[in-house]
This record gives sequence, structure tokens and C-alpha cells, in this order.
Amino acid sequence: MKEKIKSPYERVMLARDKDRLKINDYIEFLFDDFIELKGDGISGEDSAILGGIALFHDIPVTVIGHKKGSTTEENIACNFGMASPEGYRKAARLMKQAEKFGRPIITIVDTPGAYPGLMAEANGQANAIAENLALMSGLKVPIISVITGEGSSGGALGIAVADKVFMLENAVYSILSPEGFASILWKDSKRADEAAKLMKLTAGELLDYGIIDGIVKEGAKLIINMDEMIYKELTELRKQKADSLVKNRYKKFREIDKEKRAVKA
Repeated sequence: MKEKIKSPYERVMLARDKDRLKINDYIEFLFDDFIELKGDGISGEDSAILGGIALFHDIPVTVIGHKKGSTTEENIACNFGMASPEGYRKAARLMKQAEKFGRPIITIVDTPGAYPGLMAEANGQANAIAENLALMSGLKVPIISVITGEGSSGGALGIAVADKVFMLENAVYSILSPEGFASILWKDSKRADEAAKLMKLTAGELLDYGIIDGIVKEGAKLIINMDEMIYKELTELRKQKADSLVKNRYKKFREIDKEKRAVKA
């Protein structure tokens, strides 16, 4: 019996499932000898971003990702995965360190968006994200990003400018939530289901548009599939010279959807 095809909004709800694997789980199952590194080196620590160094198949790597909880208490502690400027600056600090020591970077993306609070804005939220986009565009080490749950707005992109971007099959990646989209377009957040269909936010749709590079099959073999995918891509990326990595990464993002736009024109 064939599995029922899930609607875009059903995948949104799966991406938000509280029982979905979190970054702590991926670190435990995929990496060895993880050492967490805290603080942005300027003003403070942000628990919504978890980062550190680890071994992946005996390769030293830097791991960075959004942190969510499974309970209300855990989510409050990490602000439901919504990072503040301190979190993005911490990520930047770890990425610069990774480049200095020649470590590849692997990011795990799962966020409803960057924190929109007053203090976050006052402390330079937009600037912190923008600086990360510029920084990641020029880093001379391999970068692989995996969107494992929600990948919303600049909050996701702030750690997802990578040589290879992958999504789990029930993850979503979009400019904002379907509820936010519906509220802006129709002044009615209850039309989120309809909005999700228009937004083209599922892994299959984004692969067709060339925005992501592949889809990781979920289920019982999720960790095996993810491990094999990261190892395969990392092996190939490590063969490239630093200048080629930067050039190809820039070209990748500049030419997203270029063929489809050319056909429409």
C-alpha cells in the first residue's frame, strides 16, 4: 500500500513536531568527542545556538545549529530555537575559528525564525545575520547545511550559506511561516494551509527549484542516511582548493533558479 502524499502544511506540522530529533540527538548519533563552545566573545551567550568542535569519521569539524527543546521548560531555556544577535555572533566566532584551523563546518538548521524581540533588534539582529551571510560566502573551508525541521527566514539562512544544502524529507524552508504569510496576504492566519501550497516550501519543491542539493530520507534509517550523505559530500568538498570552494559557493547562490527563470523569460 502506497503512503499517502503529505500536503505542504502537513509537512510543516511534521517539521514542528516536538518529538522530532533535535541538534543534541544529531550530535550524539553522528559525531564523536563533541566539545561545546559558548559565548560570542563580545556581549554574551545565547542558548538558542549550540556549537562546538567534534570528530566526524575521525575528521575534526565544527558543528553549529539551532537548539530546540522537547518540553515547555526546555524550549523556554533555548527560546524555542529563535536565536538573538549573540547567537549569530557566536556562530560567526566559531566559523572564523574553523577557518583558522582548517575545519569543515556542518550546520543543523531548525528554527521558526530569528528572535524578533525589542532587545534583539536593539542589539543588532539584522546586522548580525547579514554579517554571517557575508562571512559564510567567503569562508575557505567546506560548509554543509542540513535543514532538519523548520528553516524560516533569515534566522535559518544566518547559518545556511553552504556549499551543499540538504533537507530532511519532512523539513520546510521558507521566507516566513505559512501563518505569517497568510496574515500578510489575506489578514487571516487560519488560511495557513492554503499559504503553504503557494510558498513552495517543501523539500521536493525546493529541490526542483535548485535551492537545495538533495533530500535525506527519513524513517528508521534517518541517521544512517544523513551520515552517509554528509560523509560523501564532505569527502568531495575536501578535495577542492580553498579558492574554488569560495568561487563555487558564490556561483551556487547567484545562479539559483537561473534555468527556470530563463525558460519563463
